[in-house]
Amino acid sequence: MKRLLLVSMLLALVMAFPIPVMARVNVGISISLPPLVFAGPPEVVVIPGTYIYAVPDLDVDIFFYDGWWWRPWEGRWYRSRHYDSGWAFYGRVPSFYTRIPPGWRNNFRDRRWEGHPWNYRRIPHQQLQRNWNNWGRRRHWERHGNWGVEGFRRGRR
Repeated sequence: MKRLLLVSMLLALVMAFPIPVMARVNVGISISLPPLVFAGPPEVVVIPGTYIYAVPDLDVDIFFYDGWWWRPWEGRWYRSRHYDSGWAFYGRVPSFYTRIPPGWRNNFRDRRWEGHPWNYRRIPHQQLQRNWNNWGRRRHWERHGNWGVEGFRRGRR
């Protein structure tokens, strides 16, 4: 009888005062950006004078830099390892963004960069993923036609 009373009191205490280990709270934050629809993996162009790659055929800015896809939305920046999913909030403006001229998209449409013909090359997604790191380390774009801009000299801006 004493044993039953002791077990009952212990059970009542546990119910009245839950053990902190038993209480768990899971908080998940889901970032829902407007979806971008791609017919296939996007092609990019390299911004002359940089190793920043831009998707030129969208109405919104999408960049690839240093292994990350970057996307501004409603005054904030997001990044992902994938161009079409997994976007996470990035707490500041990425450092590379200051090197992109605001009129780069007009230059792309006009095929001109700083008054010179810009014979850009579209880079397929798979080629970008496979080579971006080596291109930067080996200074690929300086050695292969100065980013496709005739008469371009890096650092003129």
